[in-house]
Amino acid sequence: MNLHDWIDELCDVLDLDEEIDEGLVLDLARVVAHSVERPAAPVTAYLLGLAAGSRGADPEAIEALAARAQLLAENWQRPAGAPDPVELDAVVVVPDDTAVDHSGERYEA
Repeated sequence: MNLHDWIDELCDVLDLDEEIDEGLVLDLARVVAHSVERPAAPVTAYLLGLAAGSRGADPEAIEALAARAQLLAENWQRPAGAPDPVELDAVVVVPDDTAVDHSGERYEA
C-alpha cells in the first residue's frame, strides 16, 4: 500500500470527499519539524486542516494558509527585533507544484 492508497482509504473512513495535496502538507511538516520541533509537525498539519475546514477553504486558500504557517515556522527562532511574520502584509507566493507527482516520495522527520 502506498501513500495515495492510505489517503483514499482514510478519506473513505473519515467520510471526506475533498482532495488533498499531500506534498503541501508534507513540505509544511518538514519545515516545522526542523524549524520548531518534531512534535509540532503533526500538530501543525492538524491545525491547518481545522483552519481549512472551518473556512470551507479551496485549494488556493489552503496553500495560502500553509504558506503563512511555513513562514511562521521558518522565522520561529528569529533574532530579536525581527518583524512578526503574522504582521507582514506582503503577499506570500506559493510555488505551483500541481504537475509534480509526489506519490513516490517518503516523508522523513
